[in-house]
Amino acid sequence: MARSRRLSPQTTAVLLALAEDPAAWRYGYQLCQQLDLKPGSLYPILMRLTDRGLLESTWDTGAPTGRPPRHLYRLTGSGRALATELAAAPAAVVRRRPGLTEGWQGA
Repeated sequence: MARSRRLSPQTTAVLLALAEDPAAWRYGYQLCQQLDLKPGSLYPILMRLTDRGLLESTWDTGAPTGRPPRHLYRLTGSGRALATELAAAPAAVVRRRPGLTEGWQGA
C-alpha cells in the first residue's frame, strides 16, 4: 500500500498494537495504557486512521448500566496490510521513546 506521508512513531505504534490481534475490538483506553499515550494524542490518531479507512469503529452496545457508551476500534483489511508492511520495515521506523513501545516486541 503506497503512503503519501510518513507516519509518526505514535501512529505506527497504534497500528502495530492493533495488529497484535487484528480481529479483536479494542478500547482507546486500553491502547492508552498499553502504549503510554495520553488520550489527547491517541484519539486524534484513531480518528485519522478511521477517516482514512484503516480502522473501523463501533459503539460498545454491551455497556453495563450507568457506564457511558464507548467506541471500539479494530483494523480494516487496508489497516492490516499497512500494519504488515510496517512490521516488515526496518526497526528504525519506530523510534524508541520511553514507554511508547514498552511491552511491544516490534519489528
